[in-house]
Amino acid sequence: MAELLYRLGRASARRARTVIVLWLALLVAAGGAFFLFSGELEDGFSIPGTATDQVNQRLKTEFDGMGGGAGTIIHQTDDGEPFTDEQKEAIGERVDLATEVDGVEAVVDPFATEDERAEQAELLREGREQIDDARAEIEAGQEELDENRAQAEAAGMLDQMEEALDGGQDEIDQGLESLESEEEKLEQGEALMEMADGIGTISEDGNAAMVMVSFTDAQEEVAQETRDAVISVFESEPVDGVTVEFADDIAMELPSLVSKAEIIGVVVAGVVLVVMLGTLIGAGLPILTALVGVGIATLITMSLSGVLAIADITPILGLMLGLAVGIDYALFIVNRHRRQLKQGMELQESVGLANGTAGNAVVFAGATVLIALLGLNLTGIGFLGLMGSVGAIAIAIAVIVAVTLIPALLGLVGPRILSKGERARLGTASANGQAPEKHSHIKPMSNVRAIGRAAVAVIVLGVIALPVLDLRQGLPDGSSQSVDSTQYRAYTAIEENFGEGRNGPLLVTADLPGGPTDDEAEVNAEQYQYEVADAIHALEDVEAVAPIGVSDDRTLAIFQVEPRQGPSSESTEDLVHTLRDMEPIHGEAPLGVAGMASGNIDISEQIAGALPTYLTVVVGLSLVILLLVFRSIFVPVVATLGFILSYFAALGGVVAVYQWGWLGGLLGMENPGPVLSFLPTIMVGILFGLAMDYMLFIGTGMREAYVHGAPARLAVVQGFRAGRSVVTAAAIIMISVFGGFIFSEMMMISSVGFGLAFGVLLDAFLVRMLLIPAVMHLAGDAAWWLPKWLERVLPDVDVEGSALERAHLHQDEPTETIEPETGVTSGRG
Repeated sequence: MAELLYRLGRASARRARTVIVLWLALLVAAGGAFFLFSGELEDGFSIPGTATDQVNQRLKTEFDGMGGGAGTIIHQTDDGEPFTDEQKEAIGERVDLATEVDGVEAVVDPFATEDERAEQAELLREGREQIDDARAEIEAGQEELDENRAQAEAAGMLDQMEEALDGGQDEIDQGLESLESEEEKLEQGEALMEMADGIGTISEDGNAAMVMVSFTDAQEEVAQETRDAVISVFESEPVDGVTVEFADDIAMELPSLVSKAEIIGVVVAGVVLVVMLGTLIGAGLPILTALVGVGIATLITMSLSGVLAIADITPILGLMLGLAVGIDYALFIVNRHRRQLKQGMELQESVGLANGTAGNAVVFAGATVLIALLGLNLTGIGFLGLMGSVGAIAIAIAVIVAVTLIPALLGLVGPRILSKGERARLGTASANGQAPEKHSHIKPMSNVRAIGRAAVAVIVLGVIALPVLDLRQGLPDGSSQSVDSTQYRAYTAIEENFGEGRNGPLLVTADLPGGPTDDEAEVNAEQYQYEVADAIHALEDVEAVAPIGVSDDRTLAIFQVEPRQGPSSESTEDLVHTLRDMEPIHGEAPLGVAGMASGNIDISEQIAGALPTYLTVVVGLSLVILLLVFRSIFVPVVATLGFILSYFAALGGVVAVYQWGWLGGLLGMENPGPVLSFLPTIMVGILFGLAMDYMLFIGTGMREAYVHGAPARLAVVQGFRAGRSVVTAAAIIMISVFGGFIFSEMMMISSVGFGLAFGVLLDAFLVRMLLIPAVMHLAGDAAWWLPKWLERVLPDVDVEGSALERAHLHQDEPTETIEPETGVTSGRG
């Protein structure tokens, strides 16, 4: 591989303009594919086969128009007074218009619904009055009959009148029995009305109203055109004196691919590159090539959205990775090339050798990240596997750009990759390309210092990781949106006017026994509806419950349940599980639960369940890769344990900030909540790959020094000093790019940026540059022990191209003349 990359690097440098044109053509082609084939991004997540999905599929079968998505629109009067008749009428007109939008199943007029509730309440009151009157009549009739019986007995005529009196008593008893039956139904109706109190569509003070929209397609399949059309109906001609807001189940706010914070992150990366490389050209090349790679990867991803269900965060993830990794990988090659030029190496030979050594390490590191990301498909969760695949595309393109476009640009800029002062000193380098060795005295660290460093690293990481013990995973809702967004305003308006639970209502299904005949099944259904509703309402975490309907065969009933707390609360999560365990009707199946809150809970739990397996796979992969690279038992184990420490510490930081709310004011986060459900899994794949990168550049220097005869503990210091500058620069660049996303208005993107930036910070500086050198020092020669039988079996993986370097370093090269400013070469290549 190293030799192939060497030749590729030289060829790219010789044919620089051709390579550049090819990459520009690829960029244009990717742009064309985007304009021709791109579709809509998904603003939600779904996993087929979850308990929620099963309920939705059954509802589609049993009920016409059920099982589709839903949207919530809330109106509020500006003056806080109840809606006027004119405002009610205007909102009703817009409801009628929204009903005609293609893709809309139904739109509920809140005022008409409230009128129906008022009519039902009035009917119940009238029914109560009628029953009270009927009972009074029956009681009066009973008194009259009893008086007649007493008079007949006193007159000795009881035998003659007994038949008539008994007939009258039978009539009264039948009337009383019928009355009691009617009263029981009335009491059940009154109880159901009381249970449903709180699921109204108009607030108590009459100044807020909720419009409920039902779509024909499932929530994640509702076309954005349909959503926009509904929003336009209510927004295009606002009702005078009324403010309208749209909840996150209908309003979709696509994240911006480019923001000020991200630009600042790239600028910081540029400053780091200037400091390290010393020239604007040297700093500009990694950023330029990273942008080309990211542009192609992002356009390819977006073009696939026409045929694949791609979540809105997926392109952002690819952008994060492609930008950060693209800059880092280019830096490794540029830095190696600059070092060789300063040692007096000829231009094209230096480009080829840098590509065969540092480029070989880049390919290996990139392959590691790529494999880890593709491994997300092993979770069996479609959207998560797609995220990993998109990230893998960004990594693959970044690697190919690094080993082709970077050599081409290096060949084009020639010696200008060095500063003027560095070019002036070129003649003092040794003829064979080796820099004069420095004879500074290097000593290994002391055992006490090594123990202290290791202890500090472990204790700090352990303390930061403690919040993981309180980890709760979930998906974002309106409360996690930007405080300036309509979704957040709608969420808070619903919470303030209708209660927390109205932001995450549950749809509960109950199987009913039916009956031998349709009439009996209908009578039974009414009774069973009441029994189920009563059992649900008795739960502590239920605020209200209301029957919605019964299937045609009277074997399935639907209820709307309002939890006491919001959709992302722990109590709502517990309520979902409690409901699914309930069997209110003996002998029937447990209750089913659906709704957005329920769906998010199911998805989060399935992702959380897949995390241990994926983490195990990644840890096993880490051990194998490091065993091949370092040919040691100790190094892979320690390096992998270090990764596990940094991973859980990074996750602990995420919990503290995004779940507990630490630094929430700084990030503009009003309502902390559960950690993004797929973030812990995504972090495993990405941080693992980056940790292996840093371990590679720190550890291979140690191994090379040890193999060349340096004592084990001295080799630790030599290797660390050889790799620390490039690892420091690479880590700062990664942190800057990832960190730019922390201030995104979407908490989902912000948490991903924070988790990755914090993870890189901990792994690079606490694990790779503090913990690893310390434990390697304490292990001494044992760090490089490998059983002889295993040494014979393992292939020799020359990651940094040492063999290539030895082969070409002393090889006589044809003399070429390099023009100092143009970089144009002459002579045989």
